[in-house]
Amino acid sequence: MANSAAGLKPVLKGLAMLAVFGALVALARALGLEQHLDDKQWLLAHVEGQGVVGVLFFLGFTGLVTGMGLPRQLTAFLGGYAFGWFWGSILATLGTMLGCAMDFGLARTLGRDFVKHRFGRRVASLDAFLRSDPWRSALAIRLFPVGHNMLTNVAAGVTSIPAAAFILSSGLGYLPQNLVFAIFGAGVNAQTTLGKALSIGLSVLLLAAATWLGVSVYRAYKRKGAVPVEDDGEDGSGAERVEPSAK
Repeated sequence: MANSAAGLKPVLKGLAMLAVFGALVALARALGLEQHLDDKQWLLAHVEGQGVVGVLFFLGFTGLVTGMGLPRQLTAFLGGYAFGWFWGSILATLGTMLGCAMDFGLARTLGRDFVKHRFGRRVASLDAFLRSDPWRSALAIRLFPVGHNMLTNVAAGVTSIPAAAFILSSGLGYLPQNLVFAIFGAGVNAQTTLGKALSIGLSVLLLAAATWLGVSVYRAYKRKGAVPVEDDGEDGSGAERVEPSAK
């Protein structure tokens, strides 16, 4: 009886984690946040001239939608459009770190035993990678041109990596692409045609540089046999290979 109860506990915690994520997705849909991702005027109406309240609104908006797995590049674009390229990239990165912390905390609090039981080999592989050098490894995994932001957050939450190392290093890893899309957003909102052309051209060049950096880091780790996001043959599904830009 005691063994049955002990075996049931991870399942119940796992179901609770899924229920919380489901509730957050329902909240985001009820608020219409997904539809507002391409509505620049809606965002401006909530942040322009609002001071600290507008900044907090943007941080909360970014944290919720990126924590639910929506592309962080869109919120970086909106940040650049609303706040300019510098503050837009900084605020988008801070907001994405909030979403990262939310996913990580839920996984560590509620889903650790369940995910370890279901995906033991993959979790062990990721845990070994992150544990070897938590700060550098967490930064590297954000620069890899594979994976999915939300799934990476959840997977890291069930490993032994310290929360501070993962979340802060993730912020540094988010910054290059967030800067690119914030510059692009600021360019769209530029007052002159020349300003728009320069900003968009610069964002394209920086995106190419960020992509090159990610591919270089990925290949360097792959040569060492230390890439934890590849298919390990455990099932036929492959590992975290969703859209490359979602990392």
